[in-house]
Amino acid sequence: MSLLDGWRFCPRCRTELDRGAPRRVECPACGFAAYANPAPTACALCVDDEGRLLLARRATPLFEGFWDTPGGFVEEGEHPLEALRREVREETGLAVEPTAFLGAWMDWYAEAGEGEGAVSTLNLYWSARVLGGEPQAADDVSELCWFAPDELPPDEELAFANVREVLAAWRAAQLAP
Repeated sequence: MSLLDGWRFCPRCRTELDRGAPRRVECPACGFAAYANPAPTACALCVDDEGRLLLARRATPLFEGFWDTPGGFVEEGEHPLEALRREVREETGLAVEPTAFLGAWMDWYAEAGEGEGAVSTLNLYWSARVLGGEPQAADDVSELCWFAPDELPPDEELAFANVREVLAAWRAAQLAP
C-alpha cells in the first residue's frame, strides 16, 4: 500500500488529485505534487571498548519488547547525523559521535511488512563511539544491554527486518578472521 493511496483531494486547494503516475499525486488546479517517498531514519551501532554492541528493548506498541538499535526518524530539515545524536541521547542518555557510514537498508515501519498503514523507511546506519553519559533506558526504550558479537539476540527477538540484516552484517564482520 502506498503512502498516498488514501489521498483524494489536494491539501492546498481541495481539488481532486490526478493519479497519472504510480506513487505520485498531482493537483491539476494549483500544481501541488506529492510523492510516496520512504521516511528516513538514522541509527547507530554503538560498540564499547570490549567490542560489545548496544541494543535497546522497544517500549512502544510496534514491536514492543523486541530488541532494536538506538535511533529513529529524521525530522524535517534535520541532518541525519544530528538525528542520530539526538535519538541516541533521547533513548540511552549517551552522547555519541558517528564514526563510519555502514550503509542503507530499506524496510517497512510495521510488524507485518508492507501492508495497510505501513510506512516505507530508508534506514541509514553509522557506527558510533560513546563520548559520555551513563546508559539509561528512556523515551521509547525499556531496557539497554551490551551484546558480544556471538551473543546477539536471535532473529525472532529483533524488531524490523532491517535490524536483522544490519546486525547479521555487523556480526559477520566482527567474527571474520
